[in-house]
Amino acid sequence: MDLMKLGFIIELTKRDFTERYAGSVLGVFWMFIWPLVMIAIYTLVFSRVMGAKLPGISSIYSYSIYLIAGILPWTAFANTVSRASTVFVDKGNLISKIQINLPRLPIYIVLSETVTFIVSMVFYVLFVLMAGVEINFVALTMVPFIFMIQQIFAYALGFFFATINVFFRDLKELVGILVQIWFWMTPIVYMKTMMPEFVQKLLLLNPAALFIGAYQDIFFYTRLPDFSHLLVVTLMGHLLLALAYWMFKKLERDVRDFL
Repeated sequence: MDLMKLGFIIELTKRDFTERYAGSVLGVFWMFIWPLVMIAIYTLVFSRVMGAKLPGISSIYSYSIYLIAGILPWTAFANTVSRASTVFVDKGNLISKIQINLPRLPIYIVLSETVTFIVSMVFYVLFVLMAGVEINFVALTMVPFIFMIQQIFAYALGFFFATINVFFRDLKELVGILVQIWFWMTPIVYMKTMMPEFVQKLLLLNPAALFIGAYQDIFFYTRLPDFSHLLVVTLMGHLLLALAYWMFKKLERDVRDFL
């Protein structure tokens, strides 16, 4: 990707933030406020009010730490898939006016969600430290790698849906339903050890459960993630990306005509 094309993607990313907070008094500062509010709510409700504690961390904040470790990456993943799945239709006017390499277009959504994730993760790490919970800093260095793997998968899935959505506009609603079902099929608000053994084995087929589990390993269990699980997600993401690109190239002319 040359500098001009990279600059175009970066400009779309900047515009994404300005449009998202357009008209608000605090503007992009909401990007910092929302993670703080979310962490405070989860801490108050699940740690103070419910007194929820899970085995593995001897802290009143144990459940909050477990929950947020899954919520933050899931939010970035789900937002990337949902928003990327409609990006061709949403940017139809722009696509019709200038020549755009369509497979690169969803990258600005990936970058936008990455910035939001980084801000949220900084506040989360500070929260864990303030809670007096030990952090495995060697394992912590794996977070960027895990996030890159999940976002490649999210981009591939969003790109795949974006191509189909041009022809079947109802797909937007179906993706929303899929994401909701997928959330509850992934151990985020509950632990996989609470499920029957055969269900735990089925989770190996759920890529979200594998990369979410990696974050939980780092922040809740303070250990290195299972590298075999990350390898599986990496392979699935690249296979899906190849499939999405192949399908797009077959339909590219029709995609542009329909837009």
